[in-house]
Amino acid sequence: MSNGYHVKGSVRDLSDPNKVDHVIAHAKKLDCEQRLQLVEGNVLDSECWAQHLAGCDGLFHTATIYATSGDGQLIIDTANKGTDNVLKAAAEVGIKRVIYTSSVAAIGSEPKGKLKDHTCWQTNTSMPYVVAKTESERHAWKLAKQFDLDLRVINPSGVLGGGFSRPTPSTEIIGDALAGKFPMTMKIPMAFVHVKDVAIAHRRAFEVDEASGRFILAPHNNTTVAALHKRTRELYPKSKSPKLALQNWMLPLAVFQDWVGAIFTKKRVLTRQIAKGIMRGDADYDSTPATEVLGIDWIDVDTTIKDTVEAYQ
Repeated sequence: MSNGYHVKGSVRDLSDPNKVDHVIAHAKKLDCEQRLQLVEGNVLDSECWAQHLAGCDGLFHTATIYATSGDGQLIIDTANKGTDNVLKAAAEVGIKRVIYTSSVAAIGSEPKGKLKDHTCWQTNTSMPYVVAKTESERHAWKLAKQFDLDLRVINPSGVLGGGFSRPTPSTEIIGDALAGKFPMTMKIPMAFVHVKDVAIAHRRAFEVDEASGRFILAPHNNTTVAALHKRTRELYPKSKSPKLALQNWMLPLAVFQDWVGAIFTKKRVLTRQIAKGIMRGDADYDSTPATEVLGIDWIDVDTTIKDTVEAYQ
């Protein structure tokens, strides 16, 4: 909107202030509320999308359930059926250029020691979210070929920064540390990117005619959760960000602790399969195409951390 576009955005329930108010507030902050139109639609409903997309020049498909627990089948169905519904509707009304939000979850973290680029695909299916992102992106490429869509895919790593209406599993890595929920941190492979760079990448993928294929957004790569917590503590010495790191050979202990905790919380975060994947992979991703083709000037590590921390204060 702040770049002069008229934006038609969808929410599942126009009468729910939790889904609408923060979007309108952001448009007001940018002084472009008059260029925002909100419509009601669920990606699992195939009936409404052709009507909503009629007259649009492009489609930005960002809808997914980003969760590490919960109804696994719903997570997968929302990604796969949602992709099918909105991309077919785009083809029906003549939209050609589609910007699709995937994830490095569809790229994968294995094998360790290899730079992961746009040619790589996830092979670990231990989490519904990972399955959802991998299957739905593959389906998007299939539909693009079938309907001759100009598909450009964005594959962000862990998205940090402020401006969120509710925390995500990525921001909670910092938020939970600040709240003292981690007695020890772990050397889990991680790459991350500022949310503003993710937004810019989506816009530039739409604007740059020669852009094509997949764009990994992982400028701060080949690091770990432990390193992120360490830098958070250095920037905020009085925070509760953990000082000690659990060695990876002790992951089975963390898996057992997670299992015990799930008896009471009904929420698993670190399963045995996930732990095995951690040991086999790393977070070494290639963001060169996003830098060179989309022209992203990446926001630095410290600003990314600070903006995330301030969102929790």
